[in-house]
Formats: sequence, structure tokens, C-alpha cells
Amino acid sequence: MKSLFFILLSCFLASCSEETEEYSQVTTKMECITRSHNDTSFTLDPPKPKTQKPYPWAVTSALTPITKEYFRCKGMPLNPPRIIHEGTKEIMRYNDCSGGEKHSLPLRVDKEFIYPILIELMNYIQERTEHPVHITSGHRCQTHNTYVDPNPQNSASKHMIGAAVCFYVQGLEERPDTILQVIQEFYKNHPRYHGQKDYVEFQRFEKKTTTSTQPWYNKEILVKICKATEARDLDNRHPYPYLIIQVRFDFDRNLRVDFDQEIAKKLLYK
Repeated sequence: MKSLFFILLSCFLASCSEETEEYSQVTTKMECITRSHNDTSFTLDPPKPKTQKPYPWAVTSALTPITKEYFRCKGMPLNPPRIIHEGTKEIMRYNDCSGGEKHSLPLRVDKEFIYPILIELMNYIQERTEHPVHITSGHRCQTHNTYVDPNPQNSASKHMIGAAVCFYVQGLEERPDTILQVIQEFYKNHPRYHGQKDYVEFQRFEKKTTTSTQPWYNKEILVKICKATEARDLDNRHPYPYLIIQVRFDFDRNLRVDFDQEIAKKLLYK
């Protein structure tokens, strides 16, 4: 019985093998396809490099317009007392003010006041460079001004009357000369100053200053460039060069802007 089973199985496998071989011979017949080296079915555009999208934190939004709010006094009541020593003896102690949120800007006609040309220049620099301006020191009340720099020559700082600003431009910190050119460009292009040589042309300040670079000035403003190691005070503890703009002349009122105690008394704070 077993032998009969094996005989039938062998016959079956043999027949399958013959059919497979015959089928294989039929299907392996093929025709060679030939074409020229320049034959194409369609044209491919040349590859182009893909632009890398900026990271979310690198996307800059529209620059915020600068208002007088950016000029508020940067005093802080939590700042430690500033102590002046002579040898080992304490000779003077200065406390900082309560901050710009606790007292106002200088007042003119009962309204907070910063010289408009400073605000105008800050916004022009932002628009022209497309980089944000960082105001490190705008208005300083008398207490904060003394705390920042108790040297006697600083007692007449125009920061106290809203007529001075210290700043640098983010992304252009090491290029203050570029910002100076933008300021000079402002005076050349603004219709208000057309035909007024005293405003359009800048001169170099020849008197002794606290900076190694002699300032530039026109009738309305004086511009100082402070290197990374110069003119450091408690409002300017950053490691960058920065610029100082002081107002010399009030264009709207046709008056020279000088600091004196009488002017300071008229610009009271709330």
C-alpha cells in the first residue's frame, strides 16, 4: 500500500516538473529594448536648493515704535547703596530712587515731556536699520543721576531735563559709526531742515571730552560715541559701544538748551 502511494506521488511530481519547465521556456522569451542616449519621455527641471526656514525664535516681528515711555528713569529701590570710600573710611552713601514707575518724567505745561527730536531720531534709526534700538538711559531723576555717577561734572546732566539719551542698536552693537551716519542722513533728508546749513552739516567738537572719539554736533544735537571701555556708569554696564545724543537747541521754541538749576526746578516731577 505504501509502495503504491510513493509510486503515485513520484508520477505526480514528475508531471509538475515537466509543466514548470515548459512554462518557464515560454515566459523567458523576451525582446530587447533599445534607445538612444538622448531619448527622454519628459524633461526634468534642474534641481534648486531649498531655503532654510528660520527658527521660530529667530523670526523678528515688526519693530515697536518708541515713545516717551521708553525714556523713563531706570532707578530701582532694590539697588544696594552706592558707598564712596576714602581709604577705609566711608565718606558718602547714595541710595537709588524708587524708579520711573513711581515718579514721572519731567513736566512741561503739566504734561510729561521728553525732547521730541530724541524720540524722532530713535524711531528713524529703527526704521532705517530695521533693528531695534535699546535705550539704556533716558530720563534720570536727580537721585538716580547722582546714584549712577556721583562725579561733580555729572550734576548738570541733560538726562535730568529729558534732553539726553544713551542707546545702542541690537545687531549693530559693534557698528556705532553706521548709526552716526544714519543720524546725519536724517538731517539731510528731513524737509524740516532743507536749506538750513546749521542743521544739515555736522562739525567735530574740539573741546576736551570724556571719550577718545571727538563728538559730532550740529545746531540741534551733539552725538558722542563711547567705546566698549569708555563712559561706563550704572546705566551702561553692558559690554557694547554705545551712543549718547544731547539736545543743544530747541527747534520748536527757538531756544538754546542748557542745563541749569532754574530749568530743573521748572521741570518738576509728580
